[in-house]
Amino acid sequence: MDLIDRLKWRYATKKMNGTQVPQEKVDKILEAARLAPTSSGLQPYEILVITNQEIKEKIKPVAWDQEQITDCSHLLVFAAWDNYTEERINNMFDLTNEIRGFKNEGWENYRQMLLGTYPQRPAEENFVHTAKQAYIGFANMITAAAFEEVDATPMEGFDPHAVDEILNLKEKNLRSVLLLPLGYREPESDWLEPLVKVRKNKEDFITEVK
Repeated sequence: MDLIDRLKWRYATKKMNGTQVPQEKVDKILEAARLAPTSSGLQPYEILVITNQEIKEKIKPVAWDQEQITDCSHLLVFAAWDNYTEERINNMFDLTNEIRGFKNEGWENYRQMLLGTYPQRPAEENFVHTAKQAYIGFANMITAAAFEEVDATPMEGFDPHAVDEILNLKEKNLRSVLLLPLGYREPESDWLEPLVKVRKNKEDFITEVK
């Protein structure tokens, strides 16, 4: 199948069978998120990969008791920076200079512009921005999972404060934003699997401006 065929194949799996996803597939799916674009290249979020069943069991009750949390092979938690700080911004700019092996005046001017803007904004405003960047990587990962024929269930339905506490995210200055269980569908027990995918038709979804 090509990419479009696999996107047609994927759906938000409601019942997973507990089969483990091969590590090489998980690595490719995670790499798709790592390579995703982010504003100013800051990558202001992290991904926690949870395979510990006890931790999954703790998260399930604060995620509307969704069975995919515990039936999945890997539970991915997207955790965004709680704020932009000078240290975080400088770390990414310094990393860029180290990897590229040179400093660029325009790039350094851009660094100073961000340092003079982002850390001065309210923390909640900055968190909203970092969370939006996490969604970009999240989308890349869902697409990569479909390409690898691995089922994935996007989840916003959970108590982020409770998940933050379970995973000690506050100590890392992170806040949970999204959950993504990875695994394999169990068609016989999944009411959604046999249903036709429904999307708007192209004419109602896309407007060409010429």
